[in-house]
Amino acid sequence: MTKTLADYDFETGEVLLLDKPLTWTSFDVVRKVKNALRIKKIGHAGTLDPLATGLLILCTGRKTKEIDQIQAQEKEYAGTFRLGETTPSFDLETAVDLVRPYAHLTDEQIRAATVQFTGLIQQTPPIFSAVKVDGKRAYELARTGQEAEIKAKTVEIKTFEITRIALPEVDFRVVCSKGTYIRSLARDLGVALGCGAHLTRLVRTRIGEYRVEDAFSLEAIEALRPPRPAGDGPARPRHERPSTAPNRVGLQYFAALQADALAAQHQQAAGETPEAKPE
Repeated sequence: MTKTLADYDFETGEVLLLDKPLTWTSFDVVRKVKNALRIKKIGHAGTLDPLATGLLILCTGRKTKEIDQIQAQEKEYAGTFRLGETTPSFDLETAVDLVRPYAHLTDEQIRAATVQFTGLIQQTPPIFSAVKVDGKRAYELARTGQEAEIKAKTVEIKTFEITRIALPEVDFRVVCSKGTYIRSLARDLGVALGCGAHLTRLVRTRIGEYRVEDAFSLEAIEALRPPRPAGDGPARPRHERPSTAPNRVGLQYFAALQADALAAQHQQAAGETPEAKPE
């Protein structure tokens, strides 16, 4: 019998799988679930960037003791790299700063370049990351224009598979160890191909034996919100969650995509043919 949200005992302790929405931080999700279900003790087992979606594992009650154990398990991701363009953050958080030709690359060259990034490798985390440099988060320095030297570390990439090539886009599947930055893998692949690259889409599909297919949505969590206790006073007015960073390139990009998709739906409903947009 499949376990439903109503069967969970969050106060005693549960491992809850959640499909993180786009643009939400991992902390946003934890706070939302904590407030919705009135859980006293809760934490997440592995951060996802705001521009990533997919499996986020939340531990409540006594199960918070298992967070380190869960975080240490291998991860699996799927996503898209864009060849021929680089960004300072290695993803869509910042604007493109360099454009180089890519059309000369063959499928064989692209797939062959992945081989050097499998096994135990040395990887340098992005400057736009939570790595600490002299007691400060690297992204704090990067967003104020300061330079920081980040040391390379050893990570393991068990699988690096190219699943689709439609230049300039390249889809991939990666199975890797804790601490691997897929954004750095995009940067390194672009360097190896001589054209540059950055990450445009990332979905975490698995952590150990936990899979995103078994995860709940935030909407399902909201539907389980318990009634306010008697005498607890009137509920505070609910406000929409503010955008994590409204002026960032990535959030503008995804807002434009959503607007285009909505316009296309309206056109189809009206019996019109959506106009093709240039790349």
